[in-house]
Amino acid sequence: MEILYADNHLVIVNKPFGIPTESTEEMSLETLVKLWVKEKYDKKGEVFLRAAHRLDKSATGIVVFAKTSKALERLHESFRTRQVQKTYLALVEGELKEASGLFEDYLLRKEYRSSICDEAHPLAKKAVLSYKVQKKLRGYSLVEIDLHTGRYHQIRIQFSSRGHPIVNDAKYGASRIEKTHHIALHHTKIQIVHPVSKEILTFEQRIPEDWEDFINHFSRFLV
Repeated sequence: MEILYADNHLVIVNKPFGIPTESTEEMSLETLVKLWVKEKYDKKGEVFLRAAHRLDKSATGIVVFAKTSKALERLHESFRTRQVQKTYLALVEGELKEASGLFEDYLLRKEYRSSICDEAHPLAKKAVLSYKVQKKLRGYSLVEIDLHTGRYHQIRIQFSSRGHPIVNDAKYGASRIEKTHHIALHHTKIQIVHPVSKEILTFEQRIPEDWEDFINHFSRFLV
C-alpha cells in the first residue's frame, strides 16, 4: 500500500488489489494501516481506525480512513449528503455507443453480488452513475465514472447489465481474463471536505502499470 496523506484525523491510502478494505477473517487494508499508524506515531494502546468508504478486494485505488470517531461521523455525513466527489476509471469490454451517459437502475444485494431489480422490490436501492469514454479501443473502452450513489458492486453490475463487463470481472460476466487476477476498476480521484479544518482536499492516483501496458498494446487499434 502507499500512504497518500496522514494527519491527526485522516489517513488516505492507495489500495493494491487482492486485499479487502475491511475484514474480520483475513488480513485487511484496515489492519495494515493500523499497524502503520501504530509504528509511525509510536502508539502504545489500541488504534482507532475506520474506513469511510470501501473498495472491492479485487479493485485498486484511493481509500479514506478516519482516525477518530468524530472524523468518521463527519465523513459519513459528507458522503451521505454527496459532498464527496469520487471518480473511477474502468476498462470495459466492448465499445460504448455513446461518448457519455447516465445509468440509473435499482439494485438488489444478495450475499456477495448485486443484481438489477424492479423499482417496486421492497429491498431495491437506486443506483446512479455518469460516465465519459476516455479512449475507444477495438473491442474495449476506457471510461471515467462519477458515482452519484455508492451501492454494492454498483459500477460492476451497471456496466455488465448493458453488455460491457469490466475486464477480468468473471463474477459479472467478463469474457477476457488476464493473468493479473484483478478487475480493471480503479478509484482514481477523490475530493473531500476535511472533517475538522473544512479544507477541500483532492487526491489523484494513476491507473496500475499493467493497465497501461494493456491499453498501450491495444492503442494501435484506436478507432
